[in-house]
Amino acid sequence: MPGGVEIIAHRGARSLAPENTLAAARLAHKLGAHRWETDAALTRDGHLVLFHDETLTRCTNAAQVFGYDPLSPEKTYRSGPYPVDRLDSHTLADLGLLDAGSWFEADDPYSTVVDIAPRTLAGFKGEAIPSLQDGLVLTKALDWSINVELKDHGNEPEPNFHPARVLIELSRSGIAPGRVTLSSFNHDWLRFLRQQAPEYELQALAGNRDDKSLNFSDPIFISDEFEVLNINALLVTPPDIRRLKSAGKRINLFTVNDRHDYMRFVNAGVDGLFTDFPQRFI
Repeated sequence: MPGGVEIIAHRGARSLAPENTLAAARLAHKLGAHRWETDAALTRDGHLVLFHDETLTRCTNAAQVFGYDPLSPEKTYRSGPYPVDRLDSHTLADLGLLDAGSWFEADDPYSTVVDIAPRTLAGFKGEAIPSLQDGLVLTKALDWSINVELKDHGNEPEPNFHPARVLIELSRSGIAPGRVTLSSFNHDWLRFLRQQAPEYELQALAGNRDDKSLNFSDPIFISDEFEVLNINALLVTPPDIRRLKSAGKRINLFTVNDRHDYMRFVNAGVDGLFTDFPQRFI
């Protein structure tokens, strides 16, 4: 971001609202985050919804609605190849039956519920899983910016179906390309997007496992193919960042929630930070 570090609300303001919901996006915008990041995943019938996990149990009441044991979901199947707790076992209409907000108060994942007004918490109940189109339309209405991560759960009906569907939804929404960045761990999808729609900024993700070190001699780090890299903050050091910056890369880090980490990465010259706590760093 020109003139400073971009603060990107990771799955919206997920420390203060249920992640990847429109409520979390609206709150991140109200807090002043420069953009929000969200995850686009495929449903059984080929639609895109904003949801991170492969399975529905953590962030919805799917076990209750679809009638499975959340401790043994693999024992329950619907028609199709996947267990009933998998998001891609369900159509967009199925997912519309779910409450993706009530879990937040019950689980209190960031120990923040005590500081949230009861009326606000009550408003999360019944929050829906948004479609990608919902998220794009909201971002456009707010005159804001979005980072869409294309989640690869290995369920494409044909090669590049997922990124092609993203481009359809972007066109339908009418959002300006300059308001959108597209990111993924699937770099072949990013290559497809570059060929089909070069007007969108692409960001290559690196470090999907916290326990697996990065090899900074890999082509993604040393070639000119991807100018912007989104790197796991647990796997990179300030000297690494300085070397990548000197090679002309733009570097964003995920996920930075600690103030000390924020300062040492900012001082190393990082361009953007994904955070669950945008309220700490705006």
